[in-house]
Amino acid sequence: MKKNNQFNSRRPLRPADVLVCFAVKEEAKFFVPTRAEVLITGMGRKNAGESIRAAIEVVRPSLVLTCGFAGGLNPELPTGAIVFDEDMDAGIGEALLALGAIPAKFYCAKRVAVTVKEKEQLWQSTGADVVEMESSVIRNICKQLDIPSATVRVISDAADEDLPLDFNALMTTDDKINYGKLAWTVMTRPNKIPKLIQFQRVTLLTAQKLAGVLNDLLARVRLR
Repeated sequence: MKKNNQFNSRRPLRPADVLVCFAVKEEAKFFVPTRAEVLITGMGRKNAGESIRAAIEVVRPSLVLTCGFAGGLNPELPTGAIVFDEDMDAGIGEALLALGAIPAKFYCAKRVAVTVKEKEQLWQSTGADVVEMESSVIRNICKQLDIPSATVRVISDAADEDLPLDFNALMTTDDKINYGKLAWTVMTRPNKIPKLIQFQRVTLLTAQKLAGVLNDLLARVRLR
C-alpha cells in the first residue's frame, strides 16, 4: 500500500493509476490510496495550475480527481455532503451516485468565501452549488491534454455557516496561510478559539468521510 504523501516526480505512475489532487495535506489526511497517487497542489488557482502541469509532465494518468473541502452555496447541501462533477468520459458518476454523492455545479473562486452573506451572493450571481479555489484550473489543463477528470469534494461549511476567521486576511501573496498572523489573531481574539476548535473537528470528520468515499470509489471503478 502506498503512503499518502505528495507526488514524487522521480517515480512515474503505472499507466492505470489515478492522480488525486488536494490543495492541502489536511484534506488528504485519511486517504490511503492503493490505486492512485496523491498530489498536494497548494491553495488557489496559480498553485494548482503550476502543480498539475509539473505532475503531468512526468506522467499521464488515466484519470485526474480534484478533491478536498468546499463551501456550500446551495442551502440544501449540508455540511458533510459529498458533491461531484465529472467529464463525460471520466466514467465514475454511477459509482459516486451509488456511494451517496450528489451532482453539483462548482464555482472556482479567487478568495475564500467566509460569511453567509458572501455565500448567498455567490449562489445568486453564479448559480453554483459549491465554491472552492482549485478545480476549474486543474480540469481545464486536463481537458487541454485530453485527460478525463472529475471534481469530488466534501462540504466543510454549509451555506448557512460563517467560517470562524477571515482566512483571506491570513494568506500570503502566494496563497499560503501565514501562521504567524494566525497565531497573533488567535492570541488577540481568544473568543474565536471555541469556534476554531469546533471547525477543526468538523474538518477532521469531513476529511474522513471524503476519504472513505474516495477509497470505495477507486475500489469500484474499472480503470483503462
